Amino acid sequence: MNTLIVYASKYGCTKKCAELLSKELQGKSDLVNLKSSDNIHISEYDRIIIGGSIYAGRIQKEVKEFCCENLERLKEKQIGLFICCMQEGKEIETELVQNFDSELVKIAIAKDGFGGEFNLDKMNFLEKFIVKKISKVTTNKSNILTENIHHFAQAMNGI
Repeated sequence: MNTLIVYASKYGCTKKCAELLSKELQGKSDLVNLKSSDNIHISEYDRIIIGGSIYAGRIQKEVKEFCCENLERLKEKQIGLFICCMQEGKEIETELVQNFDSELVKIAIAKDGFGGEFNLDKMNFLEKFIVKKISKVTTNKSNILTENIHHFAQAMNGI
């Protein structure tokens, strides 16, 4: 079974999570960063997994655009949806539902949050200021939820 994992990553956390996920999937998996590729042949894949990170409550525009432009073709595939964010519990589900098309959410085999990271070294002054003020984080912080990635992969693999 061929799987396409498309994602958008600003600081690298979503890319990291997509790579971890691809290692657990059965069959061939291709990863495509939507920020650097726009020539994607969906027809070559049985499963499509879409992921992105959440900033100020919104997923990257590249993810939104990909879903909108390909909605009808995506509805014919096995779909998985994931987000990367520092939210926890029910807030993850809320963020996911608010950021993906309701039709995709409804048909998704797997949907979850994979945690997130604050990488202050890669942020500009304003981003650092906002993160420090709102999240009270003063150093780099990683909270990638590998257990969620594992369960997501099992659901996509039909286990």
